[in-house]
Amino acid sequence: MAPMASMAHQAPLTHPVALLARRAATALAAAVVLGAAAAPAAYADAAPSASPKKLPDGLYGSKDPQYDGVWRQSLALLAQDTVGLRPAGSAVRWLVGQQCADGSFSAFRADPGKACDAKTMRDTNQTAAAVQALAALGGQSDTVRKAVGWLKSVQNDDGGWSSVPGSASDANSTSVVIGALAAAGEKPRSVTSKKGGKSPDDGLLTFQLGCDAKEGERGAFTFQLKGAAPNADATAAAATGALGKGFVVAPADGRANTPVKPLDCKGAGKKTDKGDLSQAAEGGAGYLVAQLDKNGQHLLSAMPGAEKQPDFGNTADAVVALAAGGHGAAAAKPLKWLEKNAADWAGQSGPAAYAQLVLAAHATGTDPRSFGGTDLVAALNATGPKPAAAPAKDDKDGDSSGGGSGIWWIIGVGLAIGAGIGFLLSGRKKNQL
Repeated sequence: MAPMASMAHQAPLTHPVALLARRAATALAAAVVLGAAAAPAAYADAAPSASPKKLPDGLYGSKDPQYDGVWRQSLALLAQDTVGLRPAGSAVRWLVGQQCADGSFSAFRADPGKACDAKTMRDTNQTAAAVQALAALGGQSDTVRKAVGWLKSVQNDDGGWSSVPGSASDANSTSVVIGALAAAGEKPRSVTSKKGGKSPDDGLLTFQLGCDAKEGERGAFTFQLKGAAPNADATAAAATGALGKGFVVAPADGRANTPVKPLDCKGAGKKTDKGDLSQAAEGGAGYLVAQLDKNGQHLLSAMPGAEKQPDFGNTADAVVALAAGGHGAAAAKPLKWLEKNAADWAGQSGPAAYAQLVLAAHATGTDPRSFGGTDLVAALNATGPKPAAAPAKDDKDGDSSGGGSGIWWIIGVGLAIGAGIGFLLSGRKKNQL
């Protein structure tokens, strides 16, 4: 909720783009195994716009937006809307202005007035994040419609999506697109590939490890390759996507506290029912809880050299995934860890990280304005133009003028995009956990 920067722009582990880099690590491994040492021909020379000398008006965050501009903006606006704020018009206009004529979004376009061409790095994760934000805000039906149309046009034959069109599908990209389709009022299961008639569900379920996997890995999702090791980032995204949900998960009432049941593999030869999405989500939740319990209620980073460090963004994604499945007690434990430990991470990372924590708090019915002593909403608002008060009930109907993943292919071949990435870059490509 998932795109690789050049060496000169590699982000610190605390920056939202780190999630993209994590996914990129997996993407690189996939490329080597598949023998795809080069980007798809259409993107061989593509790259995001160069870093701007001055940040655009309306953009949230103070860091280089070259690889996560649309992602972090989308998450920021979505989080504000979730807590009842009306994002600033300049912020919405910036996001809408990033769209290409074909409906796609890139990570960042320094000159929106210049038409997108064959070298523009179009990214499904960035596009799906923008759809989720703009659909929630309302008043941008044409923008959302065009973006959804483009996402459908780049669906892979297996029913899934990759960050960069033309690459192999991955669990993260497929999940964030499922969330976008649902947010736009589509029925994800009815969106099928032109060749083979495969749905996003078909694509997503291919990444789950069943009863033939090692004990302790069953129920987890891999990022991309069949037979690859389980990936916590992919599992958190897929456990939410399998339920047809996106970045925003409505808080469940007090009765929603379903115990987590790990994948049941009792009985010789028993396998996962690949057509049961609720079972798939439950299996993913079981894997996440096991990892959280093992590591002290947080997930670990998959970045090379930082494997023992906490992954704040992925932990927040796990909270959302568990809440989406109605596992309130299980979600409360990592949420409490985040309340105690995530403030510094969010402060260093910026708007996408604050937004990811806001969405995790929202999914659990926790007040984001009093999150372990931090007002996440105020901190998020301080990173960009001041939002307005809560919108009137009808303001989301019809179009109005008031509102207004991919980086290098190697990184793109994988994203979070999403959440703060975690959810960006949460994008929404990473080493296996």
